[in-house]
Amino acid sequence: MRQIFLKDNCRVVNGLLKTALGVPPGSVTSLSPAQDTTLQIESVKCLNCIIKSMGVWMDQQLKLGDFAPERHINKHSSDNLASLNGEEGGVTDYDLHLDANHEFSDAASLEQRRAYKLEFQKGVALFNKKPSKGIDFLIKTKKIGASPEEVASFLKNASGLNAAMIGDYLGEREEFPLKVMHAYVDSINFENMNFGEAIRFFLRGFRLPGEAQKIDRIMEKFAERYCKCSPSSFTSADTAYVLAYSVIMLNTDAHNSMVKDKMSKAEFIRNNRGINDGKDLPEEYLGSLYDQIVKSEIKISADVSAPQNKQTSSINKLLGFDNIFNLVNWKQYEEKALGASDQLIKHIQGQFRAKTGKSESMFYTVTDTAILRFMMEACWAPMMAAFSMTLDQSDDKSATAQCLQGFRYAVHVTSVMLMQTQRDAFVTSVAKFTYLHCAADMKQKNVDAVKAIISIAIEDGNYLQESWDHIFTCLSRFEHLQLLGEGAPPDASFFVAPLNEAEDRAQKTTFVKKKGNALQNPAVMAVVRGGSYDSASMGNTASALVTPDQINNFISNLNLLDQIGTFELNHIFAHSQRLNSDAIVAFVRALCKVSMTELQSPTDPRVFSLTKIVEIAHYNMNRIRLVWSCIWNVLSEFFVSVGLSENLSVAIFVMDALRQLAMKFLEREELANYNFQNEFLKPFVVVMQKSDSAEIRELIVRCVSQMVLSRVNHVKSGWKSVFLVFTTAASDVRKSIVLLAFETIEKIVRDYFPYITETETTTFTDCVKCLIAFTNSRFNNDASLNAIAFLRFCAVKLAEGGLVCYDNNSEGHLGNGDGSDGNLTEKDDHAFFWFPLLEGLSKLTSDTRPAIRKGALEVLFNILKDHGHLFTDTFWINILKSVIYPIFSNTQNITVGQVLLVHDPQFPNDDSTKSETDTLAAKCLVDLFVRFFNVVRSQLGSVVCIVTSFVSSPYKHYANTGMAALLHLTAHLGSKLSKEEWKDILVPLKKSVASMLPVFSSIIRIMQDIEIPDSVDQYSDHEYINEDEEEANMETASYAIVRMKNHISVQLQIVQVVKKLYEVHRKCFSAAHVSILLDVLTSIASHSSEVSSETIVQQKLQKACSLLEIPGPPVIHFENESYENLLKFLQTILAEDPALSNELKIESLVVFVCQKIFKIYLNCAGQQQNDETSDAGPTAHSTLPLGTAKKEELAARTSLLVSALQVLRSLRQDSFRRNLRIVFPSLVSLVSCEHHSNEVLDELHDIFQSSIGPLLMNM
Repeated sequence: MRQIFLKDNCRVVNGLLKTALGVPPGSVTSLSPAQDTTLQIESVKCLNCIIKSMGVWMDQQLKLGDFAPERHINKHSSDNLASLNGEEGGVTDYDLHLDANHEFSDAASLEQRRAYKLEFQKGVALFNKKPSKGIDFLIKTKKIGASPEEVASFLKNASGLNAAMIGDYLGEREEFPLKVMHAYVDSINFENMNFGEAIRFFLRGFRLPGEAQKIDRIMEKFAERYCKCSPSSFTSADTAYVLAYSVIMLNTDAHNSMVKDKMSKAEFIRNNRGINDGKDLPEEYLGSLYDQIVKSEIKISADVSAPQNKQTSSINKLLGFDNIFNLVNWKQYEEKALGASDQLIKHIQGQFRAKTGKSESMFYTVTDTAILRFMMEACWAPMMAAFSMTLDQSDDKSATAQCLQGFRYAVHVTSVMLMQTQRDAFVTSVAKFTYLHCAADMKQKNVDAVKAIISIAIEDGNYLQESWDHIFTCLSRFEHLQLLGEGAPPDASFFVAPLNEAEDRAQKTTFVKKKGNALQNPAVMAVVRGGSYDSASMGNTASALVTPDQINNFISNLNLLDQIGTFELNHIFAHSQRLNSDAIVAFVRALCKVSMTELQSPTDPRVFSLTKIVEIAHYNMNRIRLVWSCIWNVLSEFFVSVGLSENLSVAIFVMDALRQLAMKFLEREELANYNFQNEFLKPFVVVMQKSDSAEIRELIVRCVSQMVLSRVNHVKSGWKSVFLVFTTAASDVRKSIVLLAFETIEKIVRDYFPYITETETTTFTDCVKCLIAFTNSRFNNDASLNAIAFLRFCAVKLAEGGLVCYDNNSEGHLGNGDGSDGNLTEKDDHAFFWFPLLEGLSKLTSDTRPAIRKGALEVLFNILKDHGHLFTDTFWINILKSVIYPIFSNTQNITVGQVLLVHDPQFPNDDSTKSETDTLAAKCLVDLFVRFFNVVRSQLGSVVCIVTSFVSSPYKHYANTGMAALLHLTAHLGSKLSKEEWKDILVPLKKSVASMLPVFSSIIRIMQDIEIPDSVDQYSDHEYINEDEEEANMETASYAIVRMKNHISVQLQIVQVVKKLYEVHRKCFSAAHVSILLDVLTSIASHSSEVSSETIVQQKLQKACSLLEIPGPPVIHFENESYENLLKFLQTILAEDPALSNELKIESLVVFVCQKIFKIYLNCAGQQQNDETSDAGPTAHSTLPLGTAKKEELAARTSLLVSALQVLRSLRQDSFRRNLRIVFPSLVSLVSCEHHSNEVLDELHDIFQSSIGPLLMNM
């Protein structure tokens, strides 16, 4: 049967099919019914023998020809690693350089050297047989040191070692060999090597072991080491790890003569897409790597004694990788009929034509298993029809056994041949014949079908792929029936709230304790009703009646299922460890699909498949990283989907299962620069972010807290996911979740901070972002303040070094102040680590909570003050622009033009805490600027603008803050400032003063729109004025009074600031600087006159103050103080700096100011003076007696007038003579007007006597 022509085989199968189906209805036959039945059974046996012979022949041919189904990995590798098993260097030279060994450097005799050499050779020979024993022997005899580094040096440098044994020893998982391997790899310097050179250099010293886990450990460490030596090469070590395997595969593909169809450069580039943390490596880089490998083979140490047929063994078997590259990025080709190509057909036809015409009979032997596809494609449908019909209609044990065996071999052949459609058809047929979906109708043959399903799962698991869905569906239903038969409670009982003892005892009585009590269990009734095979769950037809016969049949059928024990069931899952890489992923995917169906049942959720998922995850956790990553991609999606289930109990159950897996997984060591722990913990993050259930979110926080605190020394890349979970928890709406998360993060930062940055410094930024998130918590100010304190702790740790290399010549760049700005690079360590911390604190300074605002401000500036010396000049500038200046953005926006009719809550007029914080911020800014002036000198203008924005604020406390800060700044930096820098200070001050003057215009507009009564009783005389309008008018007037007082106070304080600046720094000022100060004083004096001249407004304000019983605005005092300080300022310059006086024409200004003061006084005294003078002299005017108010005003202005007269009298004689014509009319008017004090007359007498009299005498 093994050597048969295709067409003959088809004829035979079709004939047997017709026989197996029996005589068609209506046909006449001479056979008796018994004979017909016997003939049908024999036909089935023949079909079974045919398919069995196909399977046996296929197995034999595959072993002989080392055949494996055509997949991409085999197409491009020819399933062998001859290049990896290249010739090993000779091992006959055991000589050592003994002179390098101190123990024998002074050896006395040749015998000692010889004895040493023999003992050393003994150790080497022992190593080449059993590496661990050889190393132990050499250490005990003190031929090598006992440290991992010394053993690694021995493996690298000693001659005579078997390269295969070196690789085998380096791949061991025991603690000491693992340390040796790490030391071995760490001793290699890959700096300035491209990836191809690095892996070539690495693999020249040993032969890769044949066990996949061993290779995985070695390549994992290589990838970590390469990324450490070349940190800018890849995003993470995962990239180097995958690329290392790709290069090995490419090397085999390109240089193995058994590979006919070589991989192209485009295919190599396509196969490695997305391996750089989801992004593509540059095509130029991969293309160069491809050219390098193809041009020059990587010579890997191998054993020269290996037979040729062994060297062409399967690469999958040699490395144990199976189909791992199908799972990562080595894409599978579309299924093709193996051997069913035109070339194969033409080859067979050619053989036939060559023998045509010969008389002897020819028998062709086919060795290519591809021919089976032709046969199966032609025969599978008739075979399945014959097996299915017979199995369905016959209860004969022998016939059904033959059918099931036929199905079994058909599945085997179609699976191995990768005939997906045919395989699924056969598996589905067997699954349907189990009758597990309608157990009441089961028979022995159906139980045998269940056994066949289990056999298929165990024996052909590597090839089942999508057919696993049917396998697990059957297993799930079988387990369900077993539980019902045993009377166990349903899985749904795991998802209900705990019952008290009485309720629990009452509920248990309702479960089936014996199979005869099935009528009492609704779950059993549903199963008895049954359903179709494709239904999601059994018993969907809930309204269908259940007959007593069905119940009895069901109970008896449960006895049949006892033939299959739980051992066979569990063996399938335990056997998953033996599945190849491609198969285990398909296995897990199908199991997750079935589990999802179980859990989504609204009435009877089940956990059978879920528990098996946890089991197989434990079983397969030690697979190589590439394979486990693919398994986890499937499991991760499953856990997220179920974790977000609306069924809270199901979600809690699956999250706890995930916790168990995570605890187990965290026991595995992860090397630096890898990202797999982070990927493993991502389901927690996703569910935490998306779940609407507070119970689930709290459970996740508890799970992650428990995992981290119990496995803190094993957490590496997982910190990122841990901090993401806690960051999400920080903004949770439930207080208990926030506090629980912060309790954990507090312990982590306080007690385990070194672990956070042990392998990856980037996790420091994640920690900072997490703490910042907790500072925004609204549930507990103490937690927020503690988070701020921990941010300072993080800054201290950062400043201590280890994360940032502080190089004064390096420069950081922050871009636009966004930590994720595209201008940032990984090399900008200052920006990468410091910026998120500082920016977070900066944003907190605008928090609505005073304590948080103040705490963040203090910590921010303390950090900058304590650690600013570590920053580069450029980074300092960026810190000011992106972190410091935004703090004052709100303050700078408060301008005089924003003064409103009534108090606006956006202004901090009554917010003392906000004012206190802003005051502190301004002080801290100036202190910081003074401390690091030499570094941030270029930012003087920006800092002064912030300070003067305080000065120009319409609010007194802000203006006071700005003026104090300005004085503090100039007091410490005055002597260091250049002429231009002084100008940068004084010009903004002048502009600030100018911007404040319009405030009075705003007050005028306010007062023009309201009416103030002469007395409180006046309103009662006007019925049309209601109480609301009265209240609004008085409130507006009150607001105007406050604004007016504040405005006057600020103007007078600015006058004092100008005086202080001149007194302290007059030596630093040029004429231009003094001119600016004069402009400031002059503008304020002129403004005071403008205020004083608005009599109508003053009258309204005075009325309002009288009604409110509060003091009025000190308008007269404002004018007096402004002019008196201006006059004294001019007098000082005139007396102390003649050159400056001449340059600025101070004399003329003095006379002008005195004349202005005379005019103000005369106006107050009721004297009207012409602005123009004439030779005719002054004109006398009659005056009326002054009222009480005017007399009081006149008394208030007396001191100013006296000061002006004294200044005028103090002018030099020539100066007085030049300006006498200007002031003389005013002096005459002063003599004739009314005065409150004789002091004025005395001063006038002195002027006329001492200054004017001598001039007249000399004329």
